[in-house]
Amino acid sequence: MTGSDPAVHEIDTSRPHPARVYDWFLGGKDNYAVDEQLGRQIMSIDAGAPRAALANRAFMRRVTRVLAREAGIRQFLDIGTGIPTEPNLHQVAQSVAPDARVVYVDNDPIVLAHAGALLRGTPQGVTEYVQADAREPGAILEQAARVLDFDRPVALSLIALLHFIADDDGAHDLVDTLVGALAPGSCLVLSAMTADFEPENVRRGIDAYAAGGVTLVARSHAEFSGFFKGLELLEPGVASVQDWRPEQTPEGEVPVSLYGGVGRKN
Repeated sequence: MTGSDPAVHEIDTSRPHPARVYDWFLGGKDNYAVDEQLGRQIMSIDAGAPRAALANRAFMRRVTRVLAREAGIRQFLDIGTGIPTEPNLHQVAQSVAPDARVVYVDNDPIVLAHAGALLRGTPQGVTEYVQADAREPGAILEQAARVLDFDRPVALSLIALLHFIADDDGAHDLVDTLVGALAPGSCLVLSAMTADFEPENVRRGIDAYAAGGVTLVARSHAEFSGFFKGLELLEPGVASVQDWRPEQTPEGEVPVSLYGGVGRKN
């Protein structure tokens, strides 16, 4: 594990943090009053916010199983990991392939504080945690290369990350740099917020996050799909995360306001 324990003491509890608000939505305990306050404010706007968080985690689990089982991928790079919530990505991947190698990346000190929970993998596999900012892809690739072989396929996961990075702040450059380092057969896994389904609720949610000092970007189907340029989209293409190869078909539910998709590099 890279990083140092002193970073744990840099946790800012004076303003909400997206990872901690997400943890609160998931029923976790690694959040503070300021995070709960924003979470409750979001729920007053959109009571389905926890459902979206749970659907996003379920999407991650399904995608990871598909890539390990059907695509035969044995290396995973998860950027914007967030606070550990079991089952974690490495637990899903290594349940299919015990020799899977997983590198987690996050820059939140509270994630570093709980990184030990991310490192309990199988004896045959490898799990590692890198303390780095998603906006520094070169540094991420350099550190991840100590564990992952970039000459072989890698599943690159940017789950619920890109809606915190605007296009003007380099969202596409970030994705292009990371995908450019991947070998053929690798896959890009994305989920990110959209206003296509519930525009008014999403707009009010964005305003609530902005009031808490957090920038959010909602992208249309076309804008989200643009991140997969040059890649082959796996079926069913870009869809609400709950509709990406669901284990049970949702009936009568409003689509979750998060798009998900997986693209293969050929």
